[in-house]
Amino acid sequence: MRQHQVSHRPEQPGDRPAVRKLHLRTFGEHGRAVADLAEDLRAHVDAGHGLSLLAETDDGVVGHVVLTHALLDAPRRLVSVRVLSPLAVLPTVQRRGIGRALVAAVLQHESTRAVPLVFLEGDPGYYARLGFQPGGAHGFRRPSLRIPQAAFQVFLLPSHEPWMTGTLIYPEVFWRHDAVGLRTPGT
Repeated sequence: MRQHQVSHRPEQPGDRPAVRKLHLRTFGEHGRAVADLAEDLRAHVDAGHGLSLLAETDDGVVGHVVLTHALLDAPRRLVSVRVLSPLAVLPTVQRRGIGRALVAAVLQHESTRAVPLVFLEGDPGYYARLGFQPGGAHGFRRPSLRIPQAAFQVFLLPSHEPWMTGTLIYPEVFWRHDAVGLRTPGT
């Protein structure tokens, strides 16, 4: 792929085939499951409960990230938070800062909307470089014990307050797609 300037923009309905193809190419054997999840997350985004952002070049869509509304069951009350998933970058352009830029863009967007926290399940080696921290270290509990403790991460935004601790509650769509944590193969 040629080197091109990368731009970011919200996903539009006409982008759906390109986004599906991106997930299929990025996630290999899990591509269909991730693509199906991304498609169903659009209902949340379209209803104003999230954000779907693309990275593109002259060659087309090369990256995609989704933020979805979730809840934190905190001692004082339920708190509206976000879950970052999925994040995909076309394998031929990985390690060029595209994923980092997508994550920075959605975090900036949410910080202007007074969202206090963004959670994810992911590689701590990668996401720590983007400012994410272990969720358990801040008093947060995983929505499932199948999520490895190290993979359960959080980004604290400026509107976070110390009393905002507790259990993350994933939206139903993640459970319907069995996209929570890891399953033990063969059981």
